[in-house]
Amino acid sequence: MRNTVKLTAAVLAAGALTFGLTACGSDKDSASGSSDYSGPLVVAASPTPHAEILDYIKDNLAKKAGLDLEVKEFTDYITPNTATEDGSVDANYFQNKPYLDDFNKKRGTHIVPVVTVHLEPLGLYSHKVKSVDALKSGATVAVPNDAVNEARALKLLAANGLITLKADAGSEATPQDIAKNPKNLRFKEVEAAQTARSLDDVDAAVINGNYAISAGIKPAKDALVLESAKNSPYGNFLAVKKGNEKDPRVKKLAKLLTSPEVKKFIEDKYQGSVIPSF
Repeated sequence: MRNTVKLTAAVLAAGALTFGLTACGSDKDSASGSSDYSGPLVVAASPTPHAEILDYIKDNLAKKAGLDLEVKEFTDYITPNTATEDGSVDANYFQNKPYLDDFNKKRGTHIVPVVTVHLEPLGLYSHKVKSVDALKSGATVAVPNDAVNEARALKLLAANGLITLKADAGSEATPQDIAKNPKNLRFKEVEAAQTARSLDDVDAAVINGNYAISAGIKPAKDALVLESAKNSPYGNFLAVKKGNEKDPRVKKLAKLLTSPEVKKFIEDKYQGSVIPSF
């Protein structure tokens, strides 16, 4: 039976303190640096595909490996890191390196990658047109509003000839860094989790792979354009608070996440919409 606790962003905001004090499976005191690694390994994850991959491990591989695994689903991109930092959970699995670097820098957290597992290609989608050429002048495009994913979205559009970015546009590029915009596209900046829901309100939207899949979209089939997986820095990984890389439970999970069984599960289930990185 799937043993997953679903937590919405609103509930998390209201109950963050209580959760931080009482989260199951976090016996160690992160502030004191205790190395008590007893109890289940509690991992924060986005519902799709991260929690699905972890649930596969929990149901099929963990017991044989001697790992007691508990999965907590989060629908936002902030709480998994803050919960890992304060010890409410032991690890998280939802993000890429550019996003984590930006998060640590801005919030003073100390989260580090353990092992890279997969890539979710970013895609441009539309309910109104069937090709990028069909986008009309003045069309509105929704993009994620966090620094890393917005820049990533703009780079996707630039790679497909819709815009040209300034030469010095970096990993935090915004629409102000656009040098040429031949279709006079307008940009609607929304929370990444809302991009798929915005499709009926805009002409097109750039959507993170996990949110696309959660919305019933098949990136490999439905995207107008899809991010290239070649040499991508956006692989998603298992992460912990610095110092907890030595946790034997984390090491067991890292090995399982990069096992042949998990690779086959990802390839069979997601059909190119999620790509193993190992």
